[in-house]
Amino acid sequence: MTRNSMLIGTLAIAAALGGGIVLGRLTKPTIASPQAAATAEKKPLYYRNPMGLPDTSPVPKKDEMGMDYIPVYAEDEASASPGTVVISPEKMQTLGVRTEAVRKQALDLAFLASGTIAVDETKQHVIAPRFDGWIETLHANQTGLAVKRGQTLATVYSPQLMAAQEDYRVADAALRQLKKGDAASQQAMKRLRDAAKRRLLNWNISETQLEHLAHLPPGNLAITAPSNGVILEKPAVEGARFVAGDVLLRLVDLSTVWITVNIPTTKISQLKDGQPAVFTTPAIPGRSFEGTLNFLQPTLDATTRTLAVRIELANHDGQLRPGLFGSVALSGPAHSPVLTIPRSALIDSGERQIALVQVAEGRFAPRQLLIGQRSDDRIEVLKGLNEGEQVVVEGNFLIDAESNLRSALTDMAKPAAAAHEGHDMSGHTMPAAAPAVPAAKAPKVEDPHAGHDMSQMEH
Repeated sequence: MTRNSMLIGTLAIAAALGGGIVLGRLTKPTIASPQAAATAEKKPLYYRNPMGLPDTSPVPKKDEMGMDYIPVYAEDEASASPGTVVISPEKMQTLGVRTEAVRKQALDLAFLASGTIAVDETKQHVIAPRFDGWIETLHANQTGLAVKRGQTLATVYSPQLMAAQEDYRVADAALRQLKKGDAASQQAMKRLRDAAKRRLLNWNISETQLEHLAHLPPGNLAITAPSNGVILEKPAVEGARFVAGDVLLRLVDLSTVWITVNIPTTKISQLKDGQPAVFTTPAIPGRSFEGTLNFLQPTLDATTRTLAVRIELANHDGQLRPGLFGSVALSGPAHSPVLTIPRSALIDSGERQIALVQVAEGRFAPRQLLIGQRSDDRIEVLKGLNEGEQVVVEGNFLIDAESNLRSALTDMAKPAAAAHEGHDMSGHTMPAAAPAVPAAKAPKVEDPHAGHDMSQMEH
């Protein structure tokens, strides 16, 4: 290679570099206009179902009815609080969305429960003599027999009774004869008579029965009914022997009866002693019986997790028989007006209770609530809503589903956006160039061609 050829190559390279620099200066860079940038950046985040169903798509598509999915942009998400749903008037009409104002009113806390008629335990009676003997005659000889107070149930014979009866008769007759005697003798005989009488009274023989002992054979006693009622049990058999404490008859007064009702725990706070109740049963159509709640069990049933309460009913005509099944309507105590919403407005997930509030036309937001008492059609709101606010009472479950989906998509979009920002080079600071090394300190690089005559090189 000659020096002339090397010079020509060097000039060609310099010309090429100079042309590139000039061309770069003459050519203006293409800068996107703000409108074009905004158009390019305004891309849908996703496409949602036009009918409000919880279904989205990353690309445009149509639903089964041929309707286009609606694009959702970033500004739509930013303009709504988490969980807020925006619905067009057409879609609201399609979904059947209906709202109602939150208002104050007194709750009707009456509720129904099932119950069974039972006997009044305080009006049961047992005929059990306190002495040994035999049943001479059994007048109450069948169960279910209605008896009246003072009616003779049985006549019994007892040697023990005969001995005590004779002691009483002798002492009483002697006292009568000593009316004209000295006072000391009268006092002594009176003590003997009183002792014999006390012995008979201890055997549960009444004063009236004592008066009738003189008209009965020695050792015989007529046992009478202590009250009106019916015979529930009849272990006694005519002619049988009995010992002290044996139950001969068991009877109960059915002029009043009890109803045992099991109340769920959610209704316990609505109960109080003296609360009115009404009992109805299909067995007696067209009639209702008024009663009063008079007892609440102190503990819950461990199996059913309910509270047993007792209601007392008057049963003058005997229509209410033990074992009869029916319904009990319990009227709750009167309350002042409280903030309430319809039961259909509440969405209860088990962990939280929410209602959908209309914050603007076509815009709905979930609101977590603290609820109180419940009636058949309304619920008391303790916290979370204000009077006059509009809550969704129909179509709220579809809106809630979309609200939950929107919140979930928003949460999913946050990590994706963070990851995208991590790869955006425009937001990164490039590392600074390495500092130049001073010429004095730069290492000397020897030219490998030094000392050679380039003109002597041959190709």
